[in-house]
Amino acid sequence: MASYDVIFIGGGPAGYVGAIRCAQLGLNTAVVEREGLGGTCVLWGCIPAKALLESAALANRVKHAKDFGVTVGEVQLDYGVAMKRSRAVSTQNSKGVEFLFKKNKITWIKGAGRVTAKNAVTVKGADGKEEKHEARKAIVVATGSRVKGLPQIGLELNKTTVLSSDEVLVLERAPKTMAVVGAGAVGCEFADVFNAFGTQVTLIEALPRILPLEDPDSSAELTRAFKKRGMTVLPGAKISNVKVGKNNVTMTVESGGSKTELDVEKVLVAAGRAPVTEGLGLKELGVQLTERGFVKVNDRYETSVPGVYAIGDVTGNQMLAHKGEREGYVLAELLAGGHPHPVNYKNIPNCTYCHPEVASIGLTEEQAKEQKLDYKVGKFPFSANGRARTSGETEGFVKVIRDAKYGEILGAHIVGAHATEMIHELLVARENEFTVEEVDLAIHAHPTLSEAIAEATLDSLGKMIHA
Repeated sequence: MASYDVIFIGGGPAGYVGAIRCAQLGLNTAVVEREGLGGTCVLWGCIPAKALLESAALANRVKHAKDFGVTVGEVQLDYGVAMKRSRAVSTQNSKGVEFLFKKNKITWIKGAGRVTAKNAVTVKGADGKEEKHEARKAIVVATGSRVKGLPQIGLELNKTTVLSSDEVLVLERAPKTMAVVGAGAVGCEFADVFNAFGTQVTLIEALPRILPLEDPDSSAELTRAFKKRGMTVLPGAKISNVKVGKNNVTMTVESGGSKTELDVEKVLVAAGRAPVTEGLGLKELGVQLTERGFVKVNDRYETSVPGVYAIGDVTGNQMLAHKGEREGYVLAELLAGGHPHPVNYKNIPNCTYCHPEVASIGLTEEQAKEQKLDYKVGKFPFSANGRARTSGETEGFVKVIRDAKYGEILGAHIVGAHATEMIHELLVARENEFTVEEVDLAIHAHPTLSEAIAEATLDSLGKMIHA
């Protein structure tokens, strides 16, 4: 039995960042992780998916190389090679976290952890042996989330024809046809990837529009872009008559008043994730869960059992890696007796890395209307931006929603190339309560894509120059 100040169960973004900060603050720290360090984000989510998206972007770019005066030979696409590269990038990042653990003298306990008391964790290793460890100050549950199927409509995951985002990451080849069920960030990203590699993609969403959490203008812009690239987009859809075969899946999809009979080689189910709470001993210990099965915590990440905390996807709220990282950082400060700035859940960016990219912060225009706020909108298209024209990436826009009286940035939405990088200017502005007038005071270099942010803020003031 080993004794530590803090034991984290789960080595994903929330767990490993929290562990590193705890160690930096002088706490003797251990992390229980059965797979590789980095969690879903590094191993089966953010990192490998974005590596595939880079391959997709390059494939699409090469198709238009001749327009830029660059003539190449016949372009051959090989999803298997792209997949292997993505796995290598994933492994490299995981090894990077392992290096950080060694650097900060954090103990990695390999195995599956279970909370057996408010200060004790039992770990079962790959060999089946169990060992018990003490946590003098805190046990932190950071076990994240997992993929889930849709058995209620006949789409139970089978890893052959009905796949999750985990399985599509290791396919050896791109299928000829694929239905993507669920058009949130994950669904849109993989629709982008497989479309670039020659798959005939049908994107299906039960809600009235794709990327339903984003501003309607953003959803509409991405829908146009996807259709232009040859994808079939079916929002407001109802799926029935699902038949899962050995080599194909058939289904009826009703959307927009018409029915489509689909026969596809693969179905990717991208309709949300579920918290990982099974086998952790939480119920036995009396840790309360929410109605949806997430671990219930207060504003200091304390569960209903003193000494047991929870952070990241397992607590619900926004299930984002960067949210989990910040929670891990803040919790570490709290455990060390500090008084950190609380996580601002109203200012966490949403990013979808398909092409064009989609990024947002704060309120959508729909939400501003629902809250009966007095607001103004500024919008600037990339088609009028000099830098976008030079790169041939003119799809999309920047949209800023401001308070009519004081100029507070209520929300911001970007669709276009590098949107996920650009959103942070507006995030920093919003976090520090800058007004649109103060953003306007910052001189934006010309020619840059970021000029579109300046122009959108000017438009919200009725002073746009370049459109």
